[in-house]
Amino acid sequence: MLRRLLTAALLLGLAGCGTQAAADNAPPSSAPSVETSTGEPGGNGALGARATTSASAKATTAPAANSGKAPTQTFAIASSQFTFTRAGRTLRTVVWYPKTAGRYPLVLWSHGLHGSPEGYAGVTQKIAAAGFVVAAPAYPGTNDKANPFNQNDMANQPADASAVITEVLKLDGQAGSPLAGRIDTAHVGAAGHSAGGYTTAGLLSGSTRDSRLKGAVIVSGGSMGGKFSGAATPVLFIHGDADATVPYSSGKSLYDATSWPKGLLTLLGGDHGAALWGTTPAANAVSKSMLDLFRYGLYGDTAARSRLRADGTASGAAKYDGTL
Repeated sequence: MLRRLLTAALLLGLAGCGTQAAADNAPPSSAPSVETSTGEPGGNGALGARATTSASAKATTAPAANSGKAPTQTFAIASSQFTFTRAGRTLRTVVWYPKTAGRYPLVLWSHGLHGSPEGYAGVTQKIAAAGFVVAAPAYPGTNDKANPFNQNDMANQPADASAVITEVLKLDGQAGSPLAGRIDTAHVGAAGHSAGGYTTAGLLSGSTRDSRLKGAVIVSGGSMGGKFSGAATPVLFIHGDADATVPYSSGKSLYDATSWPKGLLTLLGGDHGAALWGTTPAANAVSKSMLDLFRYGLYGDTAARSRLRADGTASGAAKYDGTL
């Protein structure tokens, strides 16, 4: 199994897949304002947390967890940084979350090769502002500051991602944490781009299956570890049909092999990931569809599921297929 994963990683041709994110896709000027805090070392190899900004004390306007209705407002957000460890591997993690009091589902975001949490902030902040806690680790062998950089280390990333989910969920019950009482721990999703898309697929597959996931988005990725396993989980695949880094066929073949509730957003003439950012028709389809998937999978909002086809359709730019 490990040899298969490593071979797949070598054949992906993913070098530089997160570089554009880091270099060219900082949050636009219209992105939500973000207050920051930093965790301090705590016990058990994780971090306690010290907040320089606290959550709003006013009455919550967030819907109750698993209410069947996702928030409709755009929240002001805050961020905190933590450092977790797994088997001696350091996992610096940035977490974005609504400042409004209440508990919100958790989404784990995985970056591409040579990427970083900050490089995808324009994407993750938008998800957080819609009513989610978003945790983005920097994977030790493939992030933009990895030294040495090791593409084969992708094989370790699904387990890293699961460990980060576990540690972030603990923060909900940790006194003094900026995330204390802020996470709906029963509702967890995952998403990622390029190598992060493969990592997300790994979280749904075989021995690295994370049974806590209730929704996933795979952007410009493919299979990592064989067929999906465990309980059926809604999955949205997003892929450009002119992707020169990870062929469209990689994502499409995994979509075709998936028997779960699924959707495929095809970006017509789309490249490896430019539509994750910006305000083009394709970018709007990507943003709306991702939020629809998480609103349905993590809030149980069936209206969001019903919007997927319309939100994923843009004349000449994007088309949607699927069973969701």
